[in-house]
Amino acid sequence: MTAFVLIGAAGYVAPRHMGAIKSVGGALRAAFDPNDSVGVIDSYFPEAHFFTEFERFDRHVDKLRRRNEGVDYVSICSPNYLHDAHCRFALRSGADAICEKPLVLNPWNLDGLAGMERDTGHRISTILQLRLHPVIQELKKRVAASDRRHSVDLAYIASRGRWYHASWKGDDQKSGGVATNIGIHFFDMLGYVFGQRLATVAHVREAERAAGMISYERADVRWFLSIDRKDLPPEVQGKKTSYRSLTIDGEEIEFSDGFTDLHNSSYREIVAGRGFSLDDVRPCVEAVSEFRTSPLVAAGERHPFVK
Repeated sequence: MTAFVLIGAAGYVAPRHMGAIKSVGGALRAAFDPNDSVGVIDSYFPEAHFFTEFERFDRHVDKLRRRNEGVDYVSICSPNYLHDAHCRFALRSGADAICEKPLVLNPWNLDGLAGMERDTGHRISTILQLRLHPVIQELKKRVAASDRRHSVDLAYIASRGRWYHASWKGDDQKSGGVATNIGIHFFDMLGYVFGQRLATVAHVREAERAAGMISYERADVRWFLSIDRKDLPPEVQGKKTSYRSLTIDGEEIEFSDGFTDLHNSSYREIVAGRGFSLDDVRPCVEAVSEFRTSPLVAAGERHPFVK
């Protein structure tokens, strides 16, 4: 049976990883989180060992390795700024890593991880689940078959309360800011569908929202991301707490459904040796890193939600 351990068991996305481990017939040997609100483990792997101190978790993983009961995969759901270190821990422990996005905050961190892969012979895979969404896969085929350049608008508003800014997510040094924290999988999807990124323009970079324009080989994309519920369109105000819209040449692409099984699909691909690699993730990491350092521009094509 494939053996897993999990870092970040109390996080929002951790249950999806637990479910995915179960879906591939894996066993969760141990989990770690400084926060002990992890009763959700009982729904998946009640026999898993749990640690609130990383040093004891490290010792337990090493004990398993020395008993020849080593771990095959370390699943990483920790805060963004710790992903790099936890991937290194996985490889040093003789395991492959499965890491939530963003894999790292800066592209140069990928170079160090690539060196670790070469030195250890183990691999790091990341969760880029939108690439597995049937609607996105069909869209990629459609764009590849077209010889035209497309005009794209992307908006994603995910309302968050005051807690967001008090947590690590509100610290740009730890989360990478709004564009990285809630937008990284969209930027990966855009590059996956529309090809190489050619230029980046930053229009808005605030604690609650971010916006800009990215030119790809096959499209010009105006984008807007926000965690402020006041940015929700009037037609959904008071009815929903989130809003997602992708239009291509004025046509709305509906991909709100079909998300529930994407982590399971991601794990199946990884266990089969077809996970997304450091090279796969580099373009979107470069895109958000460049956005964070680009000068703000007031003119030019801006998303309609930019006030």
